[in-house]
Amino acid sequence: MMQRLLQMAVAAAVGLGLAPLSAQQPQMPPTPVSVLEVAAEQLPIINELPGRISATRISEVRPRVSGILEERVFEQGTLVNEGDVLYRIDAAPFRVQVAAAEAALARAQATLSSAQVELDRQQQLRERNVSAGVELEHAETVVLQGKADVAIAEAQLAEAQLNLDYTEVRAPISGVIGRALVTEGALVSSTAGEHLALIQQLDPVYVDFTQSTSEMFALRRALDAGELVATAPDEATVQLRFDDGSPYEHRGTLLFSEAAVDETTGQVTLRAEFPNPDGLLLPGLYVRVRIEQAVNQNAIAIPQKAVLRDGRGNPQVYVMGAENTVDLRPVRLGVPLEDRWLVQSGLEPGEVVVVEGAQKLYPGAKVAPEPVDAAAADEASPDPESAQPAADASRDGQTADDQAESPTTGAAAN
Repeated sequence: MMQRLLQMAVAAAVGLGLAPLSAQQPQMPPTPVSVLEVAAEQLPIINELPGRISATRISEVRPRVSGILEERVFEQGTLVNEGDVLYRIDAAPFRVQVAAAEAALARAQATLSSAQVELDRQQQLRERNVSAGVELEHAETVVLQGKADVAIAEAQLAEAQLNLDYTEVRAPISGVIGRALVTEGALVSSTAGEHLALIQQLDPVYVDFTQSTSEMFALRRALDAGELVATAPDEATVQLRFDDGSPYEHRGTLLFSEAAVDETTGQVTLRAEFPNPDGLLLPGLYVRVRIEQAVNQNAIAIPQKAVLRDGRGNPQVYVMGAENTVDLRPVRLGVPLEDRWLVQSGLEPGEVVVVEGAQKLYPGAKVAPEPVDAAAADEASPDPESAQPAADASRDGQTADDQAESPTTGAAAN
């Protein structure tokens, strides 16, 4: 009897130990979050492409006559105007040539004057039938020869004067002149291949950037399929970013794209023109070009702080499910649009994403959603203290090169 009572007591104790933990502890309340309903809107398709600055006009300063360089007039690295004197070549030999040409011209003119007098005399004699006609013809021929000699002498004088003027080497264009490549006392030649200095026009400047043919073909296929609408030529904008990510304040104009593909890289070169009043853009400078090439009339964009990243840096968002639960869904992002990400795939219009409070969630968690206005979500700045370290590192580490992988938006694939 005692043994049976003991067994009953042990069973009762075991039954009490196996009671559900939920019966002993209260359940956690739903996590409050801010949510936003995804909606389609009209947004530009922006590609971010690598490029370099080049001068709009480049001129090599070369001598047009040979001689000894006597003087450098310009200040290196300064702005020069077209026609400014840059160098002076020893002009003494050319002055002698001008004087000789002037003397030859005077002699030819005197000979012509004498021939003209003889012609007049022969004409008078011929009128009185005193001289033969052959003498008159000879006088006319001598006058014609004299006029030709005067024309030759005038041309020689003009050439000598031109060479004398060329002893002053002038700027062929306006722009910034670089360092002097020769010094005083050097012998310069009009037939030599070397130049004396380099002038570059830096306002405005060209930006040459490249785009792969695969991206261009994907863009054209999307345009042909009606998925995108081509941007009007007068509405397309080109923006510039420096290597450190800072934007350039002036907008540019797209000029043209090459009609041929580079055989070595498989890319097409495009050119834009940017104003450069402050001289910040220097030839050879590496930049990133953001160009609007089309418009997506059914684009989806979400606030940047709604995006989380896994350990590999892949973007993902929390999407509202049934009974106020959330699911973690991977998405494919395009380029950033101010405080938003352009979403290429992974979301559909009408779905609801978590904007604030996503860092505290897990798949299947219950939430207490509170709608947030789209404009307010865009203006609000992310909270760096509540963000996951992996998300911050991935977002900061995503470069413009990663974003340029997508053919139509320049986005990095997930």
